[in-house]
Amino acid sequence: MNDDIARRLREAAQAHQPDRERMLARVQRGVTAPAVRHRARRGLRSGPRAALAGLVAGGLLATGGLAVAAIVATHSSPDTSVVAPVSPSPSPSPAESSGPPGTPPSRPTPVAPPVATPSSPRPSPSAAVQAQNGPLWSAGSVDPHSTVYWSQENLVVKTTQPLTSLTVELRFAQTGGVQDTGDWRTLPTDDFDLTVQQAGGMLVYRWVLKPGRTVPAAEHEFAGQFNHSTGVRSATGDTYRVDAQGPGGSSSVWGGFAPAH
Repeated sequence: MNDDIARRLREAAQAHQPDRERMLARVQRGVTAPAVRHRARRGLRSGPRAALAGLVAGGLLATGGLAVAAIVATHSSPDTSVVAPVSPSPSPSPAESSGPPGTPPSRPTPVAPPVATPSSPRPSPSAAVQAQNGPLWSAGSVDPHSTVYWSQENLVVKTTQPLTSLTVELRFAQTGGVQDTGDWRTLPTDDFDLTVQQAGGMLVYRWVLKPGRTVPAAEHEFAGQFNHSTGVRSATGDTYRVDAQGPGGSSSVWGGFAPAH
């Protein structure tokens, strides 16, 4: 039954031949005809309206034919369904999915940099160890040019009176590899007798003023130089002693050596 209806519709659509020339002539007559200003009687139509109605009718017939053809083609063609591919929705990032819908993505809270605070004041280097007795004043220190292989230790002796007798002794602890490499003083070398020896676990430098010589009132310096085992050497066990004789009598000073600074 359905096949018979489809066949008949197809034949009717194919047999329909619209008279295009007649339709165009009617439209042309309607456009060129004078406009009618009086109200048309009921049941009558003006030329342009009649032409427009004819055009609409022709269009309906043509549309109907196309519709019939579409119906027939749809019926005769196999039923094929086309499904548009569905693109997967992107997965939300952890930051986006952490809150309810509409909530902006959360961001890590910035961490403030640590606040710089002034460091505790460093203690100033120890001053030279000082001693005073009568006209004598002394200060011992490690020379800043000392290295991890070699050291020099200095002793400053100041006297406010001329001295007729003076003995200066520097004693350096045998911390390992301590050996004499030299010595010096600001007073004339010929005015003193010098001995250098290892005694009692110490390297000892000893200057003795020769008889008949005098040490003027001033500031003088004595130094001992020596090698030692590799490393920063501590002068904790090093000592000195000064014994003098002047117009005011005898006096002595002693002490240790402050670290280099």
